[in-house]
Amino acid sequence: MVASGLLRPARALTKVSTVAQVTRRSLLLACTGGLALIALGGEATAVATDRALATTASRALSTKGTTLEHAATPSGMSGYRRLAAGPGFPLEVRQDLAEAGARRDDTREALASIVQITDLHIMDAQSPMRFEYLIDVDPIAFRPHEALGTHAAAQLVARINRLGEGPFSGRPFDCVVSTGDNTDNNETVELDWFLTVMNGGAITPSTGDATVWEGVQSGGGAAYYNPELDLPDHYKRVGFPQIERYFARATRTHHSAGLRTPWYCVFGNHDDSISGIMPASYTALDELYTGDVKFTGFESHKANLELTAAFRSGRPVPLDFNAIPSKRWRVTPDERRVPFTPTEFMAAHLTEGATGPGPVGHGFDTDSVATGRSYYSFQIAPGVTGIALDSTNRAGFVRGSLGTAQLRWLEETLKAGTSTYFDAAGNAVKHIVNDTYFVLFSHHTTRTMDNAQPDPAAPHETRHLGPEIVGLVQRYPTVLAWVNGHTHSNAITPHPGPTRERSFWEINTASHIEFPQQARIIDVCDNRDGTLSLFTTLIESAAPYQASYSDDSQSALGSLYREFSFNDPNYVASHDGTALDRNTELMLANPLY
Repeated sequence: MVASGLLRPARALTKVSTVAQVTRRSLLLACTGGLALIALGGEATAVATDRALATTASRALSTKGTTLEHAATPSGMSGYRRLAAGPGFPLEVRQDLAEAGARRDDTREALASIVQITDLHIMDAQSPMRFEYLIDVDPIAFRPHEALGTHAAAQLVARINRLGEGPFSGRPFDCVVSTGDNTDNNETVELDWFLTVMNGGAITPSTGDATVWEGVQSGGGAAYYNPELDLPDHYKRVGFPQIERYFARATRTHHSAGLRTPWYCVFGNHDDSISGIMPASYTALDELYTGDVKFTGFESHKANLELTAAFRSGRPVPLDFNAIPSKRWRVTPDERRVPFTPTEFMAAHLTEGATGPGPVGHGFDTDSVATGRSYYSFQIAPGVTGIALDSTNRAGFVRGSLGTAQLRWLEETLKAGTSTYFDAAGNAVKHIVNDTYFVLFSHHTTRTMDNAQPDPAAPHETRHLGPEIVGLVQRYPTVLAWVNGHTHSNAITPHPGPTRERSFWEINTASHIEFPQQARIIDVCDNRDGTLSLFTTLIESAAPYQASYSDDSQSALGSLYREFSFNDPNYVASHDGTALDRNTELMLANPLY
């Protein structure tokens, strides 16, 4: 048995209840007609939720500041809605992989407390290297709130700093891990803003002409949200407000306090390729980044159809942007928009001033830069090791995979920390090492690791997909969880192995660019009864649920970022997940018991 961390004091036993899976959206958006029935059903649901929240609070050391206490909830039944503090999400005990012991709250011992943030998509919204006009093809080509991303990210940092410790472990956060898509469009200025958000400092979220907004939101196009213009655009027609001086406020210098907890970084496809799709090696578009031309489509209908098909399929664009006449307007060029390479991405984390709370390089080191190896392991806490995988494929495309060299490294790393593992035939292999629990981190989920395209830098290396990697991981019993992003959704998936001890949980968390804009705390606890508990608790940024449209503060602008994302006509409700994907206690058999 591993003995480390905080031993939970004895307490009165609390019965764990199971709550009906009723999402707040299904409750608030119940069909009109039959209002009395809805009221009765809502009242019953509210009573059940209150009881479940009371049970949750009795089991947690603290619920304050998390979605165990409150969560963003729309006011009203339809149309454009402002947000308010609604009831929290109760804890759901998931026994898919192991049964929960009755007395585990009395013997719980904290092993580690981890914060996962993912898919921040720090964005240069004025960049000419954006394809907003494809919004009918790709709903995320334009978002009405995208000018306020650094404000909201800084408010998420503020929330993490205020919390400071796990709600169920009581352990100070051991680390924060950002699981990819840290930037949106592979631009150096976006990377600079991301590092400043994380480490602390001043951010002026503007490029090009510092006095004029040069993005599509000031051009009068009815397909986009034009907040300053008296124009019945697509967004105002559904209730979005007209706001004076919006861009002057959005581009003012503001400050991030920076994390107080050591943090680590993982690659995402948007950190590696144009729009997260086209590979960095596709140089036909490079001059658009730093040039003075904003591309808004080809004059040829056929060429536009080819471009649309390329985006829909996620393959590189098979067109010559210089040879085919196109629609475009002039913008102010900015060299800071130059795209970065994977090596430059890692090197930026090692520059002077980028250390923040540490560690130096945030997982990357000089060897990473010299060799291009973008994956690593690190100690989360005594007896708990993190493994950061790079699931992006340098060939481009949205989805991921691992190369053979990385897969072999993963296997050797797991083998070095496991005293009893299983070979490919299922035979137990024992050797003398000090066991450690493992938590894996990647950008892609196991289901979205299906990109077998060869890496241009290693064209003869086989790419390995999700099912194969899951099978490998299940040979090492001390792997507890695989934590990832990419899908912008809350989803928790059990991966049962041949035995209980060879099972693990996959924990996928929503993005911070699309509603519900959440991050996740993962408390790893030894129950000292032969089981482990992984407590997953969603958190929101520190921005208030509602703010004045005339408020210039960072917190108010972070609030609008959340409100606009909820009301975005392209918002995908399934990103919220179900009750089983939010605040949970994930049970596991303890392989070291």
